[in-house]
Amino acid sequence: MANNKNQLKVEKGTFEYKGKTYDEYYISGNVRGRDVKIKLAPPDKNDKGGYTVLDIVFGDETHADFVTEPFEFKNAEGSVISGERFLVRTVDKDTGEVYECAVKPARKSDKTLLAMLMR
Repeated sequence: MANNKNQLKVEKGTFEYKGKTYDEYYISGNVRGRDVKIKLAPPDKNDKGGYTVLDIVFGDETHADFVTEPFEFKNAEGSVISGERFLVRTVDKDTGEVYECAVKPARKSDKTLLAMLMR
């Protein structure tokens, strides 16, 4: 897989914890010859409903597009803040309707790996 951020795919898998099965969302890639798995999560870790939204975005699919969108705004002091937000996006094959959900790297190490992969 090329490290072009426009070609990255988010995968949906499962893991078991204390006898229960949970869904997980991640990007697989290769950084300097090493295979990496970058876990993603909803932007608000306290909002457990974010995982329901991710489930809806994926529907019956196991892969979705990883999309970056630039943002820019002025804070209260008038300074311009800019960056990129990350989205998971699918398009319904029958209706053409777009489903998307904001995500973020799950841990600091995932954030670092994602930055390396997107170079």
